[in-house]
Amino acid sequence: MFAIIKSGGKQYRVQEGDILDVEKLPAGAGQKFHFSQVLLIADDKETLIGMPFIEKALVRAEVIENFKDGKVIVFKKKRRKQFRRTRGHRQQLTRVRVEKIIPDVTVLPVEEVVAAEKRPAEVAAPEKKEARTIAPRPEEKIQAPAKEKAARPKKAGVTAAAAKPEKEKKAAKKKKTK
Repeated sequence: MFAIIKSGGKQYRVQEGDILDVEKLPAGAGQKFHFSQVLLIADDKETLIGMPFIEKALVRAEVIENFKDGKVIVFKKKRRKQFRRTRGHRQQLTRVRVEKIIPDVTVLPVEEVVAAEKRPAEVAAPEKKEARTIAPRPEEKIQAPAKEKAARPKKAGVTAAAAKPEKEKKAAKKKKTK
């Protein structure tokens, strides 16, 4: 018997006793974890296919350890621009051992069903809170200060008084040449 499960945005083909590395799970070493997103369960007799998941199906696994994967180096370069960046990344992973593939949770003893339904707070769906917008009271409204016009930067070494004699000189030269 084998199953295909979804965890961390990836799909894995698992059998009982398999050890696999998945994206980090919210469980410590030695704890049990239940994968409820089961896409397919197949054995010699029948195949169950979910749309997208099989309801009431679980894959029970035991967490062996949490660890970091090997380092991946990311190097960026733009030619002729003097731009180079080197970054490293180590992905957090969890190593698990698949204990049991359960096609139907309803046939399990009550203790195992209760244990399967207890999940860490991170895995459970977050409660939706209503978005509140608080309008400011009229007396609290703050007006933005008026923008002042920026003064034009003056050209270095040239003033209005110094520019006049140059204009007169140019005009005099034009008269002479005509």
